[in-house]
Amino acid sequence: MAVERVRDGERPSSVIASFGFNRTTIYRWLEAASKPGIGMWGLRSRPATGRPRSLTPRQEQQVFRWINGRDPRQYGLDFGLWTRSVVASLIERQFHIRLGLTAVGELLAKLGLTPQKPLQRAYQRDPEAIEKWRRERFPTIAKQAKASVGEVYFWDESGFRADAISAASAVNARGGFWYCTYQGGLNAALFVTLLRKMMRHRTKPVHLVVDGLPAHKTALVKDYVASTKGMLTLHFLPGYAPELNPDELVWSHMKRTGVARAPLRRGEKLSDKIEAQLAAIKRTPQLVRSFFQAPTVAYITDW
Repeated sequence: MAVERVRDGERPSSVIASFGFNRTTIYRWLEAASKPGIGMWGLRSRPATGRPRSLTPRQEQQVFRWINGRDPRQYGLDFGLWTRSVVASLIERQFHIRLGLTAVGELLAKLGLTPQKPLQRAYQRDPEAIEKWRRERFPTIAKQAKASVGEVYFWDESGFRADAISAASAVNARGGFWYCTYQGGLNAALFVTLLRKMMRHRTKPVHLVVDGLPAHKTALVKDYVASTKGMLTLHFLPGYAPELNPDELVWSHMKRTGVARAPLRRGEKLSDKIEAQLAAIKRTPQLVRSFFQAPTVAYITDW
């Protein structure tokens, strides 16, 4: 990918900086890819020698944030359960580090995460619950919001690359959009802080649809919601059903069109880039509305 970007006209130094490698690495790649009769084949992976690479503490915590309360399909992976193989694939794609299954298992144990067995029912999608959400639960939520002259928002969080930078956003079918960036992983206290920011200056009740992340369901969160005296109500999506959340498409859009594609300019911070793109989405309500019209979402939009 790096060689192709340089051949498309990008500066080698900018390209290699976006991947996080030493500046001289790109020139070795370009030289290998320019050999007559070999070309891009010169960049094929070879069996590693010496001691296997490991993750830094910061990268380990990023892996925890990716996995905890999330579905692999949210990252474009085909399988809906976290197994050692799936985790290894995500680590290799995001960090360009290849870990064996044993090493991944040791990492998961270190992080307090247990690989999920495909037949373990607690981690399986529940088609009946998903269908009930579509036919009964969500229409009821929409009616409640309409009766209270309120609004329905869908909420989600996402991390970006190997950095400890995360963001939360909420989308409304009429084009409403709220966002906030933060450092580190999400816990109950931080979730309440974000909710307070979202609810500031609101004059209409908000019915907020969230996923089943443990941080969303604590007593601290329940106490805060109760303190709003009906201005905020939380509703929980069925487990492992990211396709029911239009806000998932915010992160897909960002990673497809901006944050994950264009390299950082000299002196540019990833946090500033994320903030700028989120602000651009907020200024484009038609884009936000389109998230609700995607075939995988297909929500009614008269609320």
